[in-house]
Amino acid sequence: MSQQPNISLPAPTITPVSQPFWEGIKEGKLVLQQCDSCKEWVFYPREHCPHCFHHSLTWREAAGSGKLKTWSVVHRAGHPAWQERTPYVVGIVELTEGPTLLTHLLLNEEDLTHNMEVEMDIQDIGPYPLPFFKQKEEETS
Repeated sequence: MSQQPNISLPAPTITPVSQPFWEGIKEGKLVLQQCDSCKEWVFYPREHCPHCFHHSLTWREAAGSGKLKTWSVVHRAGHPAWQERTPYVVGIVELTEGPTLLTHLLLNEEDLTHNMEVEMDIQDIGPYPLPFFKQKEEETS
């Protein structure tokens, strides 16, 4: 009987530009860049604003919430290490600040609805914490 190879999950690609994002995730916060000129929020991390091309971007804490725009259920993973976790749901979340984020969703397929309010839920998957999203909990007063 052959033994399964030990396949580890791929690590995020952390660059000098994206490092503050990943440090924020480790601290349990979603941090995004905001343009100092036009004030637009920016995601994915980059060296200039995609809205006005200004080169000065500041890292700021974001709400960590948004609305689900679209999703897909993955039955056959693109990387062998994720295959044992199938099926799982990925989706596009429009963050409260405006940018969109491709993310894993901690939701069952039958519970998904367009514009569902979601919030970040950081999960320790492999050696790095990752930003997943779940249905936003009702606020009690």
